[in-house]
Amino acid sequence: MYGIVNQAIQGLVEENFGTEQWVKIKEKANVSYEYFLNNEAYDDDITYELIGASTEILGWSAQELLTAFGRYWILKVGYEKYGDLMKAGGSNLETFLFNLPNFHGRIMLIYPKLNPPEFKVEKLGDGHLILHYYSSREGLTHFVQGLCFGLAEMFKETINIELISSTNDIMWHDRFEIKIS
Repeated sequence: MYGIVNQAIQGLVEENFGTEQWVKIKEKANVSYEYFLNNEAYDDDITYELIGASTEILGWSAQELLTAFGRYWILKVGYEKYGDLMKAGGSNLETFLFNLPNFHGRIMLIYPKLNPPEFKVEKLGDGHLILHYYSSREGLTHFVQGLCFGLAEMFKETINIELISSTNDIMWHDRFEIKIS
């Protein structure tokens, strides 16, 4: 993953728990980098180690941490670093979700080594969707839920999101039912 992901984990931890906790997390994860470079690709294992160490040091479950991280990613990282791209995605959550493939296409111009997930949306009715998430990375279900909560908050909407299936054949595939109100 790119350094911006690890920077965001650091930001979430430091803003909510302080720098001392971040130092403990890096030590627990055996991460020796003083800082992460935005546009530098790092091994995914580093990110997973930081998440694992964060749960142990902070006392959060992986689900709680990943959900909070997804929300943080949208409201802090995404909006601050890619605000214009975020705004170009649509004026509401439903439109934004349908435009995610275009968004990731633009992001890949910035991060050419990016291995983004794939999203597909089925419209079941007004404000009622099935979101398909495909990824080569395992264990990010709750991060995706956090992303959706962050997007809903960004658009000042309320959602109910439920994981309705999860499979791991060739790719990880999660299906979420989303009701927007």
